[in-house]
Amino acid sequence: MDLTASRLTRFARTAGRAALDLVLPPLCLKCRASVAEPQSTCAKCWSELRFLSAPQCVQCGIPFPHDLGQGVKCAACIARPPSFAIARSALAYDDASRDLILGFKHGDRLEAVPLFARWMTSTGREALDGADMLVPVPLHWRRLVARRYNQAAELAHALARITGTPVEANLLTRTKRTRSQGEMISARERMKNVAGAFAVAPSHRSKLKGRCVTIVDDVLTTGATLSACAKTLLRNGAASVSLITLARVVRPLSLDL
Repeated sequence: MDLTASRLTRFARTAGRAALDLVLPPLCLKCRASVAEPQSTCAKCWSELRFLSAPQCVQCGIPFPHDLGQGVKCAACIARPPSFAIARSALAYDDASRDLILGFKHGDRLEAVPLFARWMTSTGREALDGADMLVPVPLHWRRLVARRYNQAAELAHALARITGTPVEANLLTRTKRTRSQGEMISARERMKNVAGAFAVAPSHRSKLKGRCVTIVDDVLTTGATLSACAKTLLRNGAASVSLITLARVVRPLSLDL
């Protein structure tokens, strides 16, 4: 494409965008106030969101109240080493982010996915670098029919468009219909609920052997579902498993073992 054609293309896109904005002005994904760019939040809503970054546990990514130095793990990861190598989340799941996330998870608000993927890429690069594939946490087929889309798969495909890492959406399957994890309070209940719930089809095991996998999901609460997925992938030949989620529940952290 020559310089003139390139300029004409940019002009056409700008003009088309301006025309569309006149008909459908871009709105904040959270509060619906007017914003300059589509698929974005207003300054007020953005400032209320708690993005997660260092200082944090080098393994599970839980934020520390102050900097403890390089390579420090939290007490939980030291006492009970998790099956995953690294876990990272873009946001704290709290009052500021809840409506935004639940709208995406249960309210068909898929227009927010590109923005979510950019946030996840920015804050969760450690969990994405070196991955051979992205594997979304699967839904049971009955829940998928009822919801019409898998929110984890939507995030995975958006991340793939940014990183170039391929998505293996059918590699991991949910073999039994479990109760919603949101119905259970304790980590023990959640772990029991998802025990034996995931599998890798024998025909897909060759794809896993010696590969580095990053599991994608929307929210990390206790980690029971993601841990069950990671253990299933490791048992079936994955070399390592990392996790990346849009948000995570952040509880008060004890620095003592």
